[in-house]
Amino acid sequence: MTTPRTRRRHLRLAAGIAALAMISACSVVSRPDAAVLYDLGPLRTQTPQSSQSPQSLPLPPLSIVDIQVPGWLDSSLIFYRLSYANEQQPRPYAQARWSMPPGQLLQQHLKSRIAQAGGAVLTPSSAAPNVPVLRIEADDFTQLFASPAQSIGQVSLRASVFRERTLVAQRSFVRQAPAPTADAAGGVRALADAGDAALCDMIAWLASLNLK
Repeated sequence: MTTPRTRRRHLRLAAGIAALAMISACSVVSRPDAAVLYDLGPLRTQTPQSSQSPQSLPLPPLSIVDIQVPGWLDSSLIFYRLSYANEQQPRPYAQARWSMPPGQLLQQHLKSRIAQAGGAVLTPSSAAPNVPVLRIEADDFTQLFASPAQSIGQVSLRASVFRERTLVAQRSFVRQAPAPTADAAGGVRALADAGDAALCDMIAWLASLNLK
């Protein structure tokens, strides 16, 4: 039989355990070493330097398939390479993450740039059969260190345009941009600049094709 004194002791013990659990939870949420989230930032009004300005080029409606990336890039990890050590090894930052995988971030900016250029983006399910289909593969989206203090963001995209199952045109786009700082924040800025420049090059190329 449980006595009142025993019940009070159990209640105090339960209250203490609950308090410790709350303190532990708060420390996990607010710990200073939690990963910092990054995206490509807001779309800049002025486009990166390109052979032609996307805003001045007419674009037909396009159906865009989700951008494909290699398996190692299909995550929220931010990768860098050390060309002076072992450039075959992509290394993830421990305390920095993308807000979503790079393919999704690039696709968001591509749709915004196409809309900015006066084009229309359709999903594959809603597009008419005669609407050109754009497929993009991202081969590289990493920060590349030439030395411990100097790095660039490197983006490599391959775009293919299909009309139904017929390949109309294909082209690769590679852009680099200097990182302002030798850390994750600098790499993110460089990758955002290089990625946006590659997308603007791609839109100018799309506008030059006879897709109507």
